[in-house]
Amino acid sequence: MSGERPSEVVYNRLAMLRAERGISRRELSEALGIHYQTVGYLERGEFRPSLYLALRLSQYFGVPVEVVFSTEPFPRLGENP
Repeated sequence: MSGERPSEVVYNRLAMLRAERGISRRELSEALGIHYQTVGYLERGEFRPSLYLALRLSQYFGVPVEVVFSTEPFPRLGENP
């Protein structure tokens, strides 16, 4: 074993949650006190949130953190779990 860690990809449903609620990236960023581009980076998986930010995002949307973030890809809408 080479000691290399597997890619630490974090999947998220931020774009879907925003769309469901009609919230813009700017509105979300202002509510959380982060730059609006950070929201885009998060949604595209180009930036992994700190635990603190992940918890604040889940609190903002009123859902458990596991609904927003996962280490496994989320099933596509309409797919059986």
